[in-house]
Amino acid sequence: MLSPFNDEYFMKQALIEAKKALEKDEVPIGAVIVANQQIISRGHNLTECLNDTTAHAEMQAITAASGNIGAKYLVDCTLYVTMEPCVMCAGALYWSQISRVVYGASDEKRGAGRFEGVYHPKTKVEGGLLAEECGQLVVDFFKSKR
Repeated sequence: MLSPFNDEYFMKQALIEAKKALEKDEVPIGAVIVANQQIISRGHNLTECLNDTTAHAEMQAITAASGNIGAKYLVDCTLYVTMEPCVMCAGALYWSQISRVVYGASDEKRGAGRFEGVYHPKTKVEGGLLAEECGQLVVDFFKSKR
């Protein structure tokens, strides 16, 4: 039996979060964390609203997920994020021991994938899911700023 709750479904939920960031004139990146086929947290960029350079979508989602489950480790959880995590977020994901990271668009300039060992050794990282749709949001955002 096919489950409607697959990787694409959860990435679309992350895209909803990215659009919430866009509505706030934030860089449109969104994230959700899933455990047992249920979303346990959501996050989107809030760096401008909070005047906090660490308020990335992933960081917001990690904090909310830990609060939701009452634990600092996110073993058996998956992060879906519209843009490849930066090194800061990858470091936080390392410490959370998250089991899986699925991202949409690659970030050639700031993506953590350019570096070895930034994710926990047990974390599986997969990129490119709905990459065009995820990346176009960011491209359009920055075009509108120029």
